[in-house]
Amino acid sequence: MGSYFSPPTITDPKTRAMVAAAVSLNFIVTRTEVEALILENTLIKRLQPKYNIDLKDSKRYAYIHLTDDVYPPRIHVVREKTDGGDYYGPFVSAKDRDQILHVLKKTFHIRSCKKIPKRPCLRYHIGSCLAPCTGTVSPEVYAAQTARVREILKGGHSAALAEQMKAEMSTASQAQDFEKALELRDQIASVQKLSERQAVERAKETDEDIINYQIRKDTVYLMLFSVYKGVLGKKQEFVFSYRPSAVEEFLVQYYGEHEPPSELILPEVPDEAIPEYLSVQKGKKVRVTVPPQRGDKKDLLEIVSRNIETTFFNGEEKVTALQKRLRLPEPPQVIECFDISHYGGNRDGRFMVQYRYGMPDKRNYRRFRIRSVEGIDDVAAIREVVHRRYARITKENGEFPDLVIIDGGKGQLHAAGDALADLNLRIPLISVAKREEEIFIPQFPHPLPIKKNEKVSLFIQEIRDEAHRFAITYNRTLMKKRIRHDEV
Repeated sequence: MGSYFSPPTITDPKTRAMVAAAVSLNFIVTRTEVEALILENTLIKRLQPKYNIDLKDSKRYAYIHLTDDVYPPRIHVVREKTDGGDYYGPFVSAKDRDQILHVLKKTFHIRSCKKIPKRPCLRYHIGSCLAPCTGTVSPEVYAAQTARVREILKGGHSAALAEQMKAEMSTASQAQDFEKALELRDQIASVQKLSERQAVERAKETDEDIINYQIRKDTVYLMLFSVYKGVLGKKQEFVFSYRPSAVEEFLVQYYGEHEPPSELILPEVPDEAIPEYLSVQKGKKVRVTVPPQRGDKKDLLEIVSRNIETTFFNGEEKVTALQKRLRLPEPPQVIECFDISHYGGNRDGRFMVQYRYGMPDKRNYRRFRIRSVEGIDDVAAIREVVHRRYARITKENGEFPDLVIIDGGKGQLHAAGDALADLNLRIPLISVAKREEEIFIPQFPHPLPIKKNEKVSLFIQEIRDEAHRFAITYNRTLMKKRIRHDEV
């Protein structure tokens, strides 16, 4: 993701156009890279993004299909679920999928041919098919083999099969048949992948909502994932004050405005009236699962919990790291950053953004018109806006920040320090210079020994860049208004 927002790395026109058109950024945390790839695939199919080119043909990752023929069932690879039978996957890696299919066919000798031949084919003669087409195996024996394949694809006996193959690999290695041992090693790795159940896309015909939440400092942080027929489709975030019945009140209010799913997965047992209320709202029974102890539903709850941590509380780690690196007396829960730049010829405005608990607090963004400075004098402009900002807070007995960041070098830093000194305020103060992202403090003539790619420096850059974004957005709005006025 970072490569899209690092200008030196963006070379092709398509990527530049995509980044320029981006309005906001959202993300979903998954457990593995495989889950991330499958989630990307399912979202591309549902949303059809404008700039996507790799999967525009709507092809899906392939499944292993075990048909529901009475006798003999067939195993093969498909990309869409069109017929009956059981589908397993999807598989991101074609190599892994084909290896698994090879192992299953070789081990259990299941039919894979599309048309049933009248006589045994080559696969029968090399020992990889039971040739049910010619009656060489009874339907009962073949059904037992098919049942084992089905259980393995579900993950039921993958470990047992892997142990059997490990024994074969050891035997081959002792016999110095290293080529066979290497082949068995790859096959074991493929079979073991069957136990890695995919928690983002699952073959289900029902819709599910998965809700998880955390309670911190009298606040409920809640996240809701909506799964449509096995595909993760929507993520929603909610924050509200805690009271003993807060979660039940949320469920009543939310599902009073949205149709309940067929199944609701929760981390704790709600009020006993909630399942009945949801069923009345939907017009048929809604199943409430609380809490799942194992399997995909438990995995989904954990994914939602991980997303809560990343979305709501990732900022706390940044704030704590900033406190330690700058040696501040307290964690800087409230940070204010002043932008000194002027864009599009607009020289009379300066901008301030506020971060609270490591996250942007846009309610407290501010814009200042420069009153006492003529022309372009960034040092004087910083002195004015810092003085005005904190003189007003002093007068109104408001809340002071725990840290002030100035966009600029030592000159701008000293100007801001003078403004605070005039008000007899002792607020921790730093500045960040653009070119090398050097961080200065008033008491030290040299930049702090913090590398620009350290987590703390990246957090400071994030705040400074947000101040830039706020200023640029405001000036673009002004420019559009001027253009419309001139057209009139």
